[in-house]
Amino acid sequence: MAGDPGLFTPDSVTWQAHGDPMMWIAGIRALYLQALHPRAVRGVMENSDFRKDAWGRLMRTAAFVGTTTYGTTEAAERAGARVRRIHGKLGATDPDTGERYGVDDPDLLLWVHCAEIDSYLHVLRRSGFPLTGAQADRYLAEHRISARLVGLDPAAVPGDRASMAAYFREVRPLLAAGTDARAVDDFLLRPPAHPLLIPAREVLWRRVAHLAYASLPPYAHELYGRPAPEPAVVTRRLRATGTLLRCVPARLRWQLPPKHILRAVARLGPHARPAPYKIGR
Repeated sequence: MAGDPGLFTPDSVTWQAHGDPMMWIAGIRALYLQALHPRAVRGVMENSDFRKDAWGRLMRTAAFVGTTTYGTTEAAERAGARVRRIHGKLGATDPDTGERYGVDDPDLLLWVHCAEIDSYLHVLRRSGFPLTGAQADRYLAEHRISARLVGLDPAAVPGDRASMAAYFREVRPLLAAGTDARAVDDFLLRPPAHPLLIPAREVLWRRVAHLAYASLPPYAHELYGRPAPEPAVVTRRLRATGTLLRCVPARLRWQLPPKHILRAVARLGPHARPAPYKIGR
């Protein structure tokens, strides 16, 4: 291999899976899920203006995931250090107790990590991305790397499906759909848009947001108080959407910013192109 393969390398499940277009829907699911932790979402509300810079925030998140997945080791470590440095300076106030806390609290970082990685895995598998149970466990174990980058102890992070399920059972009593979560919900359904783009938002974005919401676990639907279609219906919609998006040639999809995959292939060679069939080799 001619260049630095980075922290995950083309041999990882992550390298192949994160090139899938359903990652965007998975990312929106993660936002819905993350907002259900009152302290986590309060940290966002007090330290960012996501309503005015929604696209920028989404692109920064995509850039971080792309850099840590496909970038060089140095670039990934640098991205992680930047996140830790920013989080270390920020605090928020508990909406119930008034207690002041840091947004780099390990419990909050763990929630954000698990909600994100679980959403990626859930949407990918449910939409038809071919992953066996063992490969799904391997994916979760690999993401102890990304957990370390944001400041977590990898040993404290769920590394398989059983431990991830146990974590969500443990944290479930702490979750609630308070005022902040409702604001995120409303924002995701109706993000600000130029007047000329409002029709497209209503036709396209709302469908994407509804599908991401529908893929949430039952307890999340219960907390938000908005029903979702039957699970079988949601699965069919996810599979249909995945099939449609995967018909778009990968080289065309990878032209979209931030183009991390194209840079990784240029650095490492054609054999580094992500593809589902490579996972089982």
